[in-house]
Amino acid sequence: LQAMSDNEQDWLALKPQEPSPSQCCGSGCKPCIYDVYEKELAQWERAKAMQDKSLLMGKKEQSNNSELNPDTFTAFSVSVVEQLTEDTYQYKFELPGNSSLRLSLGQHIVLRGVVNGLEVQRAYTPISPRNAEGYFEVLIKCYEAGLMSQYIKTWKRGDVVFWRGPFGGFPYQPNKHGELLMLASGTGLAPMIPILQSITDDEEDETFVTLVGCFPTFDKIYLKPLLQDLARYWNIRIYYVLSQETSLEKLPWSYQENTFTGRLNEDLMKTIVNSCRRKPFVLICGSSAFNEDMNRYLKAAGIEENSCFVF
Repeated sequence: LQAMSDNEQDWLALKPQEPSPSQCCGSGCKPCIYDVYEKELAQWERAKAMQDKSLLMGKKEQSNNSELNPDTFTAFSVSVVEQLTEDTYQYKFELPGNSSLRLSLGQHIVLRGVVNGLEVQRAYTPISPRNAEGYFEVLIKCYEAGLMSQYIKTWKRGDVVFWRGPFGGFPYQPNKHGELLMLASGTGLAPMIPILQSITDDEEDETFVTLVGCFPTFDKIYLKPLLQDLARYWNIRIYYVLSQETSLEKLPWSYQENTFTGRLNEDLMKTIVNSCRRKPFVLICGSSAFNEDMNRYLKAAGIEENSCFVF
């Protein structure tokens, strides 16, 4: 058997590596990490066939020009780390000058982390206003056993992390829907915030909004001051459903009349849908189990599937 030639080995070393399943965030990004791999593999095969390595020069894995890009990871530095609850943090990232991420409403971006030599990717939705200049903010829940969480918990001010995107989003148009019913569980609140802020920032937008935030306990409600501010607008109502609270007596009085204890079930969904001022279009964001439950309850409350959007 003839040993592999040096030239063959050189080319093999340049061959792009197929991503592992942990590298896919599972959020249906376009391009997905696998799409990027297919493109790079085709580029490598073409260059190898022509024996021309210069054809690979266009391949860049990450960039430092602070322009968010769906194909490549861009470096951003952490400017503020704020702990909101025992397991949830708000991170602020710097953008150069007065630049903005220019995301559409509810779009998510993908974070890359390396933990114990294993690359992982996860999708998160920035909660900063769409027109925020010089920064963006992300709400992240850290899980005890989560690989990405182990990486995120090490972040401190000045650290550089890599993001790519944007992906997804909800094609929101002012006044297109009479009322938006937002059903959010935990950090599922994230894509709702920029949409709410765009409605309250636009004096011409008269869309009614009913936001239902589902949390285990009162202490675990995120972003209370921001939500309280938004609830002061004439067209915004905010309800809380606290699955592990048994009584409303210990809650501040300002929360008592718009908070429910127990789980968001079929009966409560009917009550909320019937209280909407116009026929609602529904936005849903939470775990897959939460999303499935919400779809079922909405159907029972007479809301058709074509009147729902799941993040």
